[in-house]
Amino acid sequence: MWFFIGPKVVFGEDALDYLEQIRGSKTLIVTDRIIVDLGIVDKVKDKLKIAGIECEVFDEVEPDPSDVTVMRIVDKLKSYEPDWILGLGGGSSMDAAKTAWVLWENPDKRMEDINAFTPVMVNQKARLITVATTSGTGSEVTWATVVTNTKEHRKMILMAKEIVPFAAIVDPKLTVSMPPKLTAVTGMDALTHAVESYINSWKNDFSDALAMRSIQLIFEYLPRACMNSDDMEARTKMANAATMAGLSFGNSSVGIAHGVAHSVGAVFGLPHGLVCGVALPYVIEYNISTSAKFLAELAELIGIKEQNEKKAAKMLADRTRQLMMEIGIPLSLKESGIVEKDFKENFGRLIRMIYEDASATLNPRSFTREEIEKIYQCIYYGKEIDF
Repeated sequence: MWFFIGPKVVFGEDALDYLEQIRGSKTLIVTDRIIVDLGIVDKVKDKLKIAGIECEVFDEVEPDPSDVTVMRIVDKLKSYEPDWILGLGGGSSMDAAKTAWVLWENPDKRMEDINAFTPVMVNQKARLITVATTSGTGSEVTWATVVTNTKEHRKMILMAKEIVPFAAIVDPKLTVSMPPKLTAVTGMDALTHAVESYINSWKNDFSDALAMRSIQLIFEYLPRACMNSDDMEARTKMANAATMAGLSFGNSSVGIAHGVAHSVGAVFGLPHGLVCGVALPYVIEYNISTSAKFLAELAELIGIKEQNEKKAAKMLADRTRQLMMEIGIPLSLKESGIVEKDFKENFGRLIRMIYEDASATLNPRSFTREEIEKIYQCIYYGKEIDF
């Protein structure tokens, strides 16, 4: 027996108008200063005003939100006592809002105790709405959050099936302000979600269908979205693709690329989507020996015509690299700016962290210590994987 879990999804241009329909008295908006400066918070406030709902704003969420920031949001919830929480922005703001929501509703829980095996109570004090302003993380529809443990300098993957928003708003108009670099990085994050969802050990028919369409849309529309921020067709398709990829991996899982991204992000501070994208073609190559059939199916989706499954899978990796070059994503961690000396000094730590990462454990091909060391070396130096 399996479950498909997701929120109500309100999508399309002007989906933000949905906020005019909700009923309540107070909303806490959880976001960051950039979203405030872009004027998006004011647009949200206008919609809530029409609904007759007052609001306050917490705008201090940082990239890769820390446990300290989350607890500050919890304190704000305790004092303000809203009946709605609105996570507005990229994955960081939405993850911070989701985590704070759970901790406020469950005061007996510690952050590190949030897991997929222990039920939590939600919707007793407030309901959650997520509003995505980027097209990549999928956090608007998933029941997982990522929070940085400041004492241990590592990322915590927190999961509970109850952490599903009441509604997710996916309005492509809110993504127009993304610069090309952010569009590219978040787009590669979404592509990695979809590809790893399609091949990981928990893949299923429902998640597969969403992953397949997401991959088609990303290969077709991501270059256009990067080239022209006002291309509303490309923005719309990318917004939909990212949310579909989120629903997909949220109901299956991911793999080694995400384990690499979590560890490299924690150690070197590189953006999650960037590292996912850099790692993706190498992870595709590594998984050919166990997942050639599935990877060949994905290759066919984007127009690759090759009967030999292993060759088709390799062509998918190469086509991914071609996409990365088109949109300005580096092809190795070295190209991403990590100094070789720093990489070598932190190599052992990176290896330890990936063994602690739940994402990597569901990769379709299990790995030995020697293999994961070689994978990291290939991703860093830009060497194709042939083992």
